[in-house]
Amino acid sequence: MGVIGEGEGHGGISLLHALGAGYGCSIGVDLSTKVRLRDNEPGKGADDPNGVLAAVVDVWVEAGLEKPAEELFWQVRSSVPVGQGLKSSAAVSVAGIRALCAATGVVLENTDIVDLSSRAQLASGVSMTGSVDDAWAAVEPGWKVVNPNLPAAEGVILQDIFPKPEEWKVLIVPRGDRELLPDPQRFAQMSPQFEKAISAIEQGGVLVSLTENGRATANALGDGQGRRLANDLLVWGARAAGITGSGPAIAAFVPAYNESTLRRIIQLCEQRGHETLVTDIWSE
Repeated sequence: MGVIGEGEGHGGISLLHALGAGYGCSIGVDLSTKVRLRDNEPGKGADDPNGVLAAVVDVWVEAGLEKPAEELFWQVRSSVPVGQGLKSSAAVSVAGIRALCAATGVVLENTDIVDLSSRAQLASGVSMTGSVDDAWAAVEPGWKVVNPNLPAAEGVILQDIFPKPEEWKVLIVPRGDRELLPDPQRFAQMSPQFEKAISAIEQGGVLVSLTENGRATANALGDGQGRRLANDLLVWGARAAGITGSGPAIAAFVPAYNESTLRRIIQLCEQRGHETLVTDIWSE
């Protein structure tokens, strides 16, 4: 038969890091992963080095849902950089679950998709917390502050859409391969710094939260270079900037109307040897 199901999930950036803040919060951006589910082997297999899609199938079966075929094969097309803190694992797991839904006719609520995505990320070893907030950002627009220790249907504490997303551009500086791995103890020690990010988002200060969370994350990782670059982005004209996820990528918000500022920031990053990626906030 060939293709029996397709699905999509979005990438995102962090507003709260669950390891340090105790609560997670991410917001989706206009980068996505699309997968095709097949019942025959394609010429080129999926690039899934962490085995997230295999874990998706495992948690699907563990949930009592039927596989659409005995042998399943995947194809992946993605604009989400991998291993950068841009939620690529959440995006591919959500896309895989949606492809399984399409192949079987199973209808799942978004809360169910988030729970399955979280289990798959834990099972594959790509997440320490389950990345519930990342899965929410991959499933639907807007942001949610979540308790990662509760089921998705019960764990949303605060939520909102991003106001006037068309007025902003999201600048991403990937910074190469990940070298610094998160240490839960160091993140816990930085909890007073993460409190600033929590307080900001409670007051509706999404951009402030991104910056404060990024600073606390940089300190928890010992990433002095990342913190300095984020500060430089602010000096150069960004309205918010900080490490996303556990890095190494830095995300910044620049007013969309100020094209000259955006061009200058890109040029200055390139002069320092950094590639950049410009995208939008995901909205419907």
